[in-house]
Amino acid sequence: MWGKSLAAALLGLPLTAAVIGLVTLSWPGRSEVVTLPWLLMSFPLWIGVMATVFTARSGLRAWAWMGGLTVLGYALLHGLKLIGWIQVVAP
Repeated sequence: MWGKSLAAALLGLPLTAAVIGLVTLSWPGRSEVVTLPWLLMSFPLWIGVMATVFTARSGLRAWAWMGGLTVLGYALLHGLKLIGWIQVVAP
């Protein structure tokens, strides 16, 4: 139980940030209009991610899945930014 709890506490927020970042930056439209609704959705998504961790059979599997998804999320974010499909534009 401690392994799952630590995986949820330590990897839940970075995974949520990666998902929200991917969705926000790839959504069509002006970033000023798109960002706020998705940021408001980050808390329910974060709670959902942390709750989903407890469906894993063991703490090791929870760490593996959460860690893998977090690394994949940030790799996608940086990869899409590198090839120019998404960009961060200052208002």
